[in-house]
Amino acid sequence: MSEQPRRPRKPGKPYRRPQKDPVRILAFEALRAVDERDAYANLVLPPLLRKAREKEGPEKFDARDAALATELVYGTLRRQGTYDAIIADCVDRPLREVDPPVLDVLSLGAHQLLGTRIPSHAAVSASVELARVVLGDGRAKFVNAVLRKVARDDLDGWLERVAPPYDEDPEDHLAVVHSHPRWVVSALWDSLGGGRTGIEELLAADNERPEVTLVARPGRATPDELLGEEAAVPGRWSPYAVRLSEGGEPGAVEAVREGRAGVQDEGSQLVALALANAPLDGPDRRWLDGCAGPGGKAALLGALAAERGAFLLASEKQPHRAGLVARALDGNPGPYQVIAADGTRPAWRPGSFDRVLVDVPCTGLGALRRRPEARWRRRPEDLDGFAPLQRGLLRSALEAVRVGGVVAYATCSPHLAETRAVVADVLKQHPGTELLDARPLLPGVPDLGEGPDVQLWPHLHGTDAMYLALVRRTS
Repeated sequence: MSEQPRRPRKPGKPYRRPQKDPVRILAFEALRAVDERDAYANLVLPPLLRKAREKEGPEKFDARDAALATELVYGTLRRQGTYDAIIADCVDRPLREVDPPVLDVLSLGAHQLLGTRIPSHAAVSASVELARVVLGDGRAKFVNAVLRKVARDDLDGWLERVAPPYDEDPEDHLAVVHSHPRWVVSALWDSLGGGRTGIEELLAADNERPEVTLVARPGRATPDELLGEEAAVPGRWSPYAVRLSEGGEPGAVEAVREGRAGVQDEGSQLVALALANAPLDGPDRRWLDGCAGPGGKAALLGALAAERGAFLLASEKQPHRAGLVARALDGNPGPYQVIAADGTRPAWRPGSFDRVLVDVPCTGLGALRRRPEARWRRRPEDLDGFAPLQRGLLRSALEAVRVGGVVAYATCSPHLAETRAVVADVLKQHPGTELLDARPLLPGVPDLGEGPDVQLWPHLHGTDAMYLALVRRTS
């Protein structure tokens, strides 16, 4: 961003150029992209970091620079609701009247003051210098004044001041303390079934940095091979999972570069494994992934199908996402085909498949650890937009499977309107079906509830909040 025109110098006070801090400038650029273009940080940040690593001279990033930039971006986004409440108490106008770029600098500064171990004087000074570079001297003075107010107390002290007491308004208290929109707090609370301990643990887990989990695709890579990598430890539940501890870089793993392994949350792996291992009546030759993009589950299913000599058809409506699926499946040892097709308007005959997966589009409330900005973009009315599609895809899946075959309905959301409500509504219209108990198909995984469906949780299982229902067609 170009520098603002210089203001006239005051007598006796020489002009000082602002000190450019490449790490904080990059973090600011990432936040602006998230705000202005509705981009996702996990898509914006990697290319910015890669470009910074390729530079020469003082602006070239090392590992510590990259780690700090990542923490500034994700930490600011995760705690945005909390920081907004604190900043609002420190300014003399509604936050909506503060220019978004100014608010981004203030939020970055608030995170350094309240969410990191950076000394207060350094956090304020660095933020003011950033403001001078990207906003100009005038607004830098405003940033300085606000952040000095923020620096007067720590996070706990601020939360006592800006969060309503739990006994008076529990949902708003949790929304401010744990930085979630109130409606999301309410929805997650309903899904958990009540109880303060569970909801606070879940909201806290949403604000933690998730581990990177790899999957060793059967027949192409082994967990032992991945465990030979630095900072690798076994997965908790999936036999194909390997976790990378903090600092592990998936792109540095040879099997990932070659497509023999991939990055895949363990909850996503468990969904694919549960469908693959569900009991069938009759043959087991044709499998369908009806919502295959971007290809993680399809690649695992394809590898599992290949071990049994089964064929996988991977269907994805969006052509560019179908391309990602094809890339993920490239080199699969067994027969498969990737097509661009609408799962609600099937390109296949009814009753063609023995196993069918539909991982339906949803609000993504189960992956807020990975996409923290999603919590601020989603609205309750979004549920109404997804509902017809989710029901349509499940209906089509039940028509695609043969009698005796099994359908897995999955979604990365714990919202009851996207999980049990969808399954219950569709099964009412399909009397020739039965719900299977999915819990035995996730061996060793604790806290799976009363069944027969399964809801995974970040705070209980260390996974995304994946939902799974298994349905057998009986007639």
